[in-house]
Amino acid sequence: MGSGKSTALEALGRLGALTLSTDAVVHSLYQQQEVVDEVVARWGGEVAPGGAVDRAALARFAFADEDERAWLEALIWPLVAAEVGEFREHSLTHDPRPRAAVVETPLLFEAGMEAIYDATIAVIASEELRRERAAARGHEAVDERHARQLSQQEKAQRATYVVSNDGTTAELEAELALILERLGG
Repeated sequence: MGSGKSTALEALGRLGALTLSTDAVVHSLYQQQEVVDEVVARWGGEVAPGGAVDRAALARFAFADEDERAWLEALIWPLVAAEVGEFREHSLTHDPRPRAAVVETPLLFEAGMEAIYDATIAVIASEELRRERAAARGHEAVDERHARQLSQQEKAQRATYVVSNDGTTAELEAELALILERLGG
C-alpha cells in the first residue's frame, strides 16, 4: 500500500499495455447487490449506507480481526479471480494486440496468485513514503493492513522484476518501459 501500483498501472497503459486494476474490480463488486447483502448480513447496515459498501466502515470490521478479514477475502477473491480470467481472455483477442496485459494485484503474493501470471513486477518505495501516501489517501487501519502484507524485500525477491517508485512519475515510466521491452512488448 502506497508504493505506487496504481501510478505504475497508469504508466503501463500509456506505454501500450492493456490494464486491469483489481482495486477497481473490488470497488465495483462492493456495489453489486449480492455482495452488499453478504457484508450487511455479516456486519450490519452501517457498512453499506445508501446501498453501496462504505470501504472505510468495512475496513474497521474486516482489518481489525483475522477471522473477519479471512471471511471477506473468501467472499471477494473468487469474484476478483473470475474478473481477471475474463480480462485475460479479452486480452488474447484484443485488437490491436496490446504490448502486454497487466493486472494490478495488491496482495498478489499473500494470496498465492503469482503462478497465474507470466511475469510479476514488484513496485516498491521507501517505508516513509508509502505511509505518507496511504495516510494522504485516507486509508483506514493502515498499520493493520501493513502488518498482514509481506515486506517489500520479500515481494522483491519473489517478483520477476522490481521497480523503485521513490522518484518522479517519468522515472517510474522509464523503468517500466524497459521491462516491457524485456518482455518483448
